[in-house]
Amino acid sequence: MMQCTAVALLPPPDHLVALAPPGQRPETGHVLCELGGDHDDRHAALLWDEGGRPGSGVWVRWKGSGLATLAPLPWCPALDPRNDACELFAAHPSAHSWLVTDPTDDAVTRLLVDHHPGLFPEFRGGDAGREGDQDGTGGRS
Repeated sequence: MMQCTAVALLPPPDHLVALAPPGQRPETGHVLCELGGDHDDRHAALLWDEGGRPGSGVWVRWKGSGLATLAPLPWCPALDPRNDACELFAAHPSAHSWLVTDPTDDAVTRLLVDHHPGLFPEFRGGDAGREGDQDGTGGRS
């Protein structure tokens, strides 16, 4: 399943703007939704993790072009067949992270395989599909 392509712009927080030198206002940043394309109308992106404790993942959530909010959310407890954890929050509204394919990562991989096939023996016949796809994990490690 392809990753959602929604983007949110996050203006710098007021306290950061207040600390910036005169004439050097921090720029607005952007985040990309990390959920699978089949999710509901609320998008999500991980901003940072504070040590793996329950609720330690700080996520930004947004709907459409509306206001983005920050939320500490617990990690999804699901494990793939290789015992790797899902990289999303608990009760996320889409497939687990190992089933979500990042189209940008796939495009870069295809380009690298085309230009340096000897570096990617796991891709036979120019197939730039990720090695992990063969076992249903979406190539996530």
